[in-house]
Amino acid sequence: MTTTYDDIKQALERQGFALRGGFAPQAGDDVPTADRERPTATLLMVGNTGRAMWSAFAAAKIGGSDPLDTWTRMVVGPIAEAVGARAVYPFETPPLPFQRWAMRAWPVFPSPMGLLVDADFGPWHALRAALLFSRRVDIPSPPVRTSPCERCVEKPCLSTCPVGAFSATGFDYRGCRSYLATEAGAACVEGGCQARAACPVGRHHRYEDQHLRFHMRAFRG
Repeated sequence: MTTTYDDIKQALERQGFALRGGFAPQAGDDVPTADRERPTATLLMVGNTGRAMWSAFAAAKIGGSDPLDTWTRMVVGPIAEAVGARAVYPFETPPLPFQRWAMRAWPVFPSPMGLLVDADFGPWHALRAALLFSRRVDIPSPPVRTSPCERCVEKPCLSTCPVGAFSATGFDYRGCRSYLATEAGAACVEGGCQARAACPVGRHHRYEDQHLRFHMRAFRG
């Protein structure tokens, strides 16, 4: 029996991941081949939304320098193999255009912070993998949404950062990382990015404290 979109969705959700739509690649999408001989006919996006993934990852107790990436491969890889897909990941090199794919697959939108914002989850979601199929997979129509950032007048994400790392011109990566290494920056490391937390969209989906610390400590280095 052919594996359906809902089958894949349920398999991912059992592991804390979310299926985030998909599309039939076209020229210019820069999608790799599904295998050595056949092009990709369907791409499905895999991510995490809200708090669901963290409890599954924490329970696995993975060590090493990149435990979340390791665990993602451990979980998504066997699912991909079971449904006849090739899995690719945003942490691989050379980098693949995951943000561009995500906007093709699901109604997520660029934000002033540089993160993609979801109309329901706000900034509390991430891209973890993509599944490449050589066959067609019937994909349900995604929900109709508009960018919440376009309706946000105050844009607190641009004024909340204590070092002004976010602005209309982009993200000051070096300034943010330098601040996190200071005593004053410990509040951001332990409590999460203040600009991200200031986004009014999807606040009830905010990551758990341990999840926030994990990412901030990794970014600080």
